[in-house]
Formats: sequence, structure tokens, C-alpha cells
Amino acid sequence: MLNRLSTIVAGILLLLVFFVLVMLNNQLLGSARLDLTENQVYSLSEGSKQVLNELDEPVHLYFFFSDRASKGMTGLRNYANRVESLLEEYRSASKGKVILHKVDPEPFSEAEDEANRFGLTAASIGAAGDAIYLGLAARNAFDDEKVIGFFDPQQESFLEYEISKLIYQLSDPQPVKVTLITDLQVQGGQNPMTGRFDPAWTSINQLQQLYDVQVLGSDVSAVPVDTDVLLLIHPKNLSDELLFSVDQYALGGGKLMVFVDPHHESDPMAAMGGANSSNLDKLFSAWGVGFDAGQVVLDAATGLDIRTQSGVTRHMGFLGLGIEQLDNSDVITRGLELINGASFGYFTAPKGPGLNWQPLLHSSSSSSHMDSTTYAMTRDAKQLASGFASRNQQHVLAARLSGKASSAFLTPPEGSDALTSLSDGELNAILIADTDVLTDRFWVSQSNFFGQTIFTPFANNGDFLTNAVENLGGSNALISVRSRGTFSRPFDVVQALTVKAEQAFRDQEQLLQQELDETEQALAQLQGQRSETGALVLDAQQQQALDDFMQKKIEIRRALREVRHQLDKDIERLGSWLKFINIAVAPIVLVILLGLLARLTRRKAGGVKHG
Repeated sequence: MLNRLSTIVAGILLLLVFFVLVMLNNQLLGSARLDLTENQVYSLSEGSKQVLNELDEPVHLYFFFSDRASKGMTGLRNYANRVESLLEEYRSASKGKVILHKVDPEPFSEAEDEANRFGLTAASIGAAGDAIYLGLAARNAFDDEKVIGFFDPQQESFLEYEISKLIYQLSDPQPVKVTLITDLQVQGGQNPMTGRFDPAWTSINQLQQLYDVQVLGSDVSAVPVDTDVLLLIHPKNLSDELLFSVDQYALGGGKLMVFVDPHHESDPMAAMGGANSSNLDKLFSAWGVGFDAGQVVLDAATGLDIRTQSGVTRHMGFLGLGIEQLDNSDVITRGLELINGASFGYFTAPKGPGLNWQPLLHSSSSSSHMDSTTYAMTRDAKQLASGFASRNQQHVLAARLSGKASSAFLTPPEGSDALTSLSDGELNAILIADTDVLTDRFWVSQSNFFGQTIFTPFANNGDFLTNAVENLGGSNALISVRSRGTFSRPFDVVQALTVKAEQAFRDQEQLLQQELDETEQALAQLQGQRSETGALVLDAQQQQALDDFMQKKIEIRRALREVRHQLDKDIERLGSWLKFINIAVAPIVLVILLGLLARLTRRKAGGVKHG
């Protein structure tokens, strides 16, 4: 009797200790986090933490999610919980600088009006056609606003980047200053071959609409000090003073984007013969990057079809890079489908330690390369194909370069204003081995609409440039975030339930279609009989057939709704059981095991004492 009473008391004490520890954990360790997921998807990267540490003023985040309207949407609700958990991490790590508001915009409510005022996307995916919101609005102390219209579960790997970018844009609302150095007529000018005035490149116009762009020629001696992003397009014969300034800008933490080309096809003078190549060898050599300006990539798989006098011919030097040739794990190329260009060069990765190399664009494995001068002199695309032999390897056409690099100059060149030079520094650059990708003919078409010129893109070249400048225009911390791992993992039991329900749903659909076909045939026969008799109204037989059809239609639709409802119900029931096992059963089993272990220990101790 005494032993039984002692066991009960011990069990009660263990339960009390358990609840006391839970309360102490909530009070004392509420801000502590331990993320055991494979890709640390519930934790913030160091880049995001740095963005939060640099906040000077509070930022209000308004998380809009239609909680009530999304009942039964298991996948969407799980992703909403994932987003909410990550936003909680931002709030917790910001030390009070991020204030999180959670809003359920119910239909016809003030919250829904607020979501519409912010410009969030209302997706009509509810069972009853209700608008579903899953977006984020943000406001800083100066009433600047930024929004994420809808969190797309398909873009989950970029979730942290999008949120960090939004916060960064509110913390630094100053426009990005882009300096473009080139001798090409990117702003338009007179064509020396035709005498007509060529318009500005659409890609550059698009950039000027988004950022503060200053266009300079290669005759300048230094990069402007207020430059946020430096663009070099087709650099050639740059002075030592300008090369030194670019070198120091890049090693001093500047953001650099370089377009080089073994042969700039869009130059009006290119038809005169000879390769028109870029030259930035001095900087590339110091950074360990290989670029041979004398070689052009040919690709049999991605070559574009062009129209010639003899018909349509594939041009192996004009490349259409599809999804397979784009790195969709990077924020610059994500979601892009096609990038067109001509006479691409290729890069080789640096071999030295400390540099990170990430290819963004690459050729197919059915590619090779040829001498750029020979390529420039070859007018017939069929001649390129006749001597083609694949090297069975991919060529890197564009890449990110970051990390520690050495300067190309031991001492400042004569005439430079700088007294000292950086021997090494941190690079943050994007390199592209083509300049024709920026010209209109490879990605945008023009049409005249009542006297107004309309530009219609047929490739994503402009998006690629804009994405790159937007990414480089952020802080180094933001650039380092880029893509993260995904949260969702295969759930075999749920997938089996889904497959089973979908099979039943398809069976019901086939039954409905069969019933519909049979009834329509019967109605057609009845209508044929009515035409023969000249009757204008339905007789009793026809009316009964019509009523039967409508009743069958209603019954089968009800069955279809029941199948879908049962699918969600089975998944919810499974989720409830898993929660019960994880939250309740596991601690109870642990307490029982500890109790049995304590009792066994006492018995052994008692046996030793009596012995």
C-alpha cells in the first residue's frame, strides 16, 4: 500500500516538475531558438541579421493572411505558418526595431480594405470563390511603403531574401546611383552606315526609369565617388587611370557589373570585317578569371533559327538560353525563361583560394568555340555548322565573382589622384561574356500604335539586367542572403491519401461525363422526335428526361464535393493525431519511462542494502 502511494506521489511530483519547467522555459527562454531542420529554414542567415542590425528606425510589418477563408486548404495554411514563423524570427532578432502585425482580412471588413489599399493580391482560390490574402505590407517611420503582394509557395527558397530586401529598402530609401561607362551608343545616335538616328537601347531606358543612371564615356579618368553600382559595357582601350579607379572601386567594396564580348555584333561598323572585342585582361588576370577575347562560343542545341535568302537556318553563334542554361537558384535568374545573345565568349573559374565562383548562364554540352576573327568574317550561318564539332562540355557565359582578390596595380599609375592603393579587398562582381544581350534586336520588338512606339519583349534580357542591378544595389548583407532551402518535405501518408481521393474524384468525373453523354443523346433523340411532330413545348417524357438529368447532375456534384471534403478531413485528422502524439503522448511516455527507471533504481538500491 505504501509503495503504491509512493508511486502516485512520485508521478504527481514529476507532472508538477514538468509543468514548472515548461513555465520557466516560456518565461526565461522564450527568445531562445534551436533550429534542427536540414537547411535551417526557420533561422535567419547572417546577412539578414546584419540588415536588421543596421536599422535606425522601426519598421512595421503587416502580415495579411485569410485564416478563416482558407479553412481546409492544408498546403496553403502550412506555408502561411512557415511565413509567419520566419516573420517572428525577424521580430525577435530585431531587438524591437521590427513590429509585426498579424491581420486576417475577412470579406467586407476594414482589414480587407486596408489590404486593398496596400495593393496586396487577392487570389480567388477558396472553395466558395472567396478572396485569399497571403501577403506582406511594410511601412517605415517616414511613411514609405513596400509590399509583397502574395507569397508564392513555388518561390519558397527566396522567401528570406524577399523579406530582407523589403526591410532593407525601407531602411535605405535613397535611390540607387548607377554609373555606366561605355563608348557604345546606348542612348541612341546617328548610324554611320545608314545616316539615320538609332533610338536608345530599351534595356538602358528601362534601367533609367528605375534608377539614377549616369552614362559616361571611357575618356573619364575615375569612377564617381557616389556610385552604388558600376556598369562597364564593352570596355576596350581603357586608360591606366580609369582601370586603376575601377580596380580600387571594386576592391573597396563597390558593386561591379561587367559586359565583355569577343565580338560586338550590334556595332554598325562590325560588318566592315574583323572582330570587335572587349579588353579587360589586366583586371581579370589579377582576379584569376580566365576570358579569351579571341574565342566565340558556338552551340548546336541553343542556336537560334534565323531567316536567310535560302530559308530558315540555325545560327550556332546566336544563342537562345532557356531554363536549362539558367541558374534558377539565384535571385537574378530565377523565374527567367529565355535570354538571347550573339557571339558569346566564355569564362573559366579562378583557381586561387578565397574567391567564390557561381555560374549564372552556361551553354549546353553540345557546344564548342572558334576564333573570333574567323567568326566575324563568316557571313553564312551554314558555314559555321559545316565545321562544327562539339566538345561535350558546358561553357560559363555569365557568373558571380565574390571574395578576397588582389589588386592589378602595385602602385598607382602616374597621373592618378590616389596616393596609395589597396593591395587586396573584397570583390562583389557579376561578369557577362556578351554585350549584344543588351541590344533591342535580341529581346524586344517594336510596333506602331496610333503614332506611338510600343516595345514588346520576347525574351528576358531586360529582366536579367534589372534583376542584377537591383541585387547589386542592395547591401553586401542582402546579396549574401540570396536563396535558402525549402521547408516542405514529402509526406508519404498524405500523398497516398491525396492519390486515393483524386482517383475517386476522377472516377466520379468519368461517371458524370458518361451520364451527361447518355442524357444528351436521349435529349437529342427526343428533340428529333419533336421536330418531326412540330411540337414547340416539351412533352411529359422529354420533361421527365430533363428532370432526371438535372437530378443526376446535382447528385454527382454533391458526391464530388464530398470526395474533396473527405480528402481534407482525412489530412486534418492525420495532422491532429500527429500533433497529439508529439505534444501529449511523447511527454507522457517520457514521464512513465522516467518513473519506471526511478522505481527500478530504488529496487536495485534496496536489494544491495538488504544484501
